[in-house]
This record gives sequence, C-alpha cells and structure tokens, in this order.
Amino acid sequence: MDVKTSLLKALVSADGEYISGGALAETLGVSRNAVWKAVKALESQGYCIESVQSKGYRLSENGNHLSAEIIKSRLNEETSANEIIVYDTVESTNDIAKKLASQGASDGTAVIADQQTAGRGRLGRAFISPTGTGIYMSVVIRPDFAVEYAPMITSASACAVAEAVEKLCGQDVNIKWVNDIYINGRKICGILTEASLGLEMKNLDYAVIGIGVNVRSVKNSFDEKLLETATSIEDETGVKADRNTLCAEILNRLAYYMKNVSNGVFLDEYRRREYLTGKQITANSGNEMIEGTAVGIDDNANLIVKLSDGEIRHLSSGEANLCRVKK
Repeated sequence: MDVKTSLLKALVSADGEYISGGALAETLGVSRNAVWKAVKALESQGYCIESVQSKGYRLSENGNHLSAEIIKSRLNEETSANEIIVYDTVESTNDIAKKLASQGASDGTAVIADQQTAGRGRLGRAFISPTGTGIYMSVVIRPDFAVEYAPMITSASACAVAEAVEKLCGQDVNIKWVNDIYINGRKICGILTEASLGLEMKNLDYAVIGIGVNVRSVKNSFDEKLLETATSIEDETGVKADRNTLCAEILNRLAYYMKNVSNGVFLDEYRRREYLTGKQITANSGNEMIEGTAVGIDDNANLIVKLSDGEIRHLSSGEANLCRVKK
C-alpha cells in the first residue's frame, strides 16, 4: 500500500480527530516530509485536509470528495463487507454495475460516480448528472425472493433513500409513486431498477438499483426548464449534506430493506411518505391516460386510483403526476 493510501486510511480511522505529523510518520514508517507530500497529493485529488500547527492533520467535515475509503468507514456491520467502487466520471453507473453483476459481482457491490455523461432515468429519459453536486450510485443485489416480488424493489429502495436523506437534512422527505424522492413538493432523486432473470425464470439472477440524488445546489448546473421540477437537498433545506455519509446511509438502509422485500415490511413507511395519495392525478395505464384521485398504495406497492365514475384501478407500472391547475 502506498503512503497516500495509508495516510488516507489513518485519517479516516481518526474519525475527525487531529493526528500529528510525527505520529503519522511513525505509524506509516516514513518521514514527516513524506507525510506532507502525501497530504498534498490527496488535496490535489480533491480531499479537504485541515492542517493546524501543534495539532497535525485531519479530514475536514467540509470536504466534498467522494471516497470509497470514507464511505466504507461509515457502513454498519451488515454492509461493511460491500465492495465500493468510486469513479470520477462514467457514462452510466448502471451500465458498469450490470457488467460487473454479469461477471459475478457479489451482493451489495456499489458503483458510485461524481459525474455521469450518459445517465438515464425511467422511460429512457436523460438523468443530468453534473460533477460535485450529486450521488450517482448503482447497487448490485442478488435477491433470494421469488421473481413476483421484483416490482417491489424500487419501492423498498425509495424508502431507504428517503430515510437516509431525512436523517441528514432533518426535513420531511416524501416519495412520489413510484420512484421519485421529493422535498417541499419538488424532486431531488430518481431511482431506476434493472433486473436479470435466472434461467428458470422463477427468480432474479441479479438486479441493479440505480440511485441519483441531487445533494449540493444545482441552481448553476440545471437549465431553467429542469429547475421547474428538479431541485437538491441544499437548495430546499440549506443543508450541505456530506455525500460520503449519505452514500453510506443509503447503503445501510438498502441492505435492511432488500432483506425484507417479500414480507412487505417497507409498505407502511412507503404509504406514510407517498406524495400523491389524496390528490387529483393523471396517470398512464397501459396505452390509456386516466385521471382520478390517488387513494393509496396496495400490498403490492401499486398505486390505487379512483376514477370519476367510481372505478378503482391498481397501477403496477407507468407514470403519475398531479393534475395541472387550469388558469
């Protein structure tokens, strides 16, 4: 292991406490000058390291550099064995994760990028993924539940993300059926799940859960049209959430919910947070556009819609939005 990597591990292990240059040099078996050079090398990569005379060095809480080492240090025992792979720029984290999954990547493997150049959401839409502002993460799961529960993966994942965001920002977080995370009625996150069936078509070989969260301000990154619907945690709450901590929180909650998809333990939480319930909406139902009132979420995580003639529909897929107010 090189000095730079060993130094990063030592700073992460210090959990925000200062470590003197002398102590680091002794621990790493190098000179103090080598420690200083390693600090500068880490800073050139984007790490924010505070240096105080007579105290030493520590990782700054104000850093915004994504790091596999920092993320792993914040995972709980259940997820600590996960493989974490961080890139500066990729076309799509989902594409990389699917390739790794097809090659045998283990359950919980996470591919995370600071920027995507060809990120995508549902229905083939582009997912704008600028550098330094968001979390673009794809997680490989190898479910032990029957394929009939596959449609519930996205809903359970939405609960994991909502809980993680709420923990860091301290503000209510909602879920708009089926895959969007909202704060103050505006979207901060989208989720895209892609799955591969086993040979006998009775179970999933693997699924890849793609999660894109707008964390830092996007006011200077998104165009005016996108800003009409999309926002970020910082823009809505003022909180500059630590991206590494948020990654770890999402992975921790995701591991819990993926073990409980088939028993529907997430449904009460999903229903409590669901944004459309009680509101007039329009929705796609197959090739038909319907309008009605969203009245709840059923036990299969489908959206229940009551049409004007009293007919009840259970939507298992598609897209739903609030009705526009006519002026």
